[in-house]
Amino acid sequence: MARVTIYSSAMCGFCVAAKNFFKSRGVDYTEVRVDTDPARREEMMSRTRRSSVPQIFVGDTHVGGYDDLVALDRAGGLQPLLEDAA
Repeated sequence: MARVTIYSSAMCGFCVAAKNFFKSRGVDYTEVRVDTDPARREEMMSRTRRSSVPQIFVGDTHVGGYDDLVALDRAGGLQPLLEDAA
């Protein structure tokens, strides 16, 4: 299975939803808390050109936020991405 990275913060409902999304599918992920580490926020912004959380990566592919994740899944694009990045 692919390596999934979720940039998140503690007070973020969409971050919780993204983590629950992956948990419900049995997909492991690494959570990177940007609210406790300014350097990691800078890293996220450098990689995504976005400042909002969550920001989700599957392998090296930037999926986007939670809404982007759900749209990709509904379009049938998430599972192949998870398999290709494995």
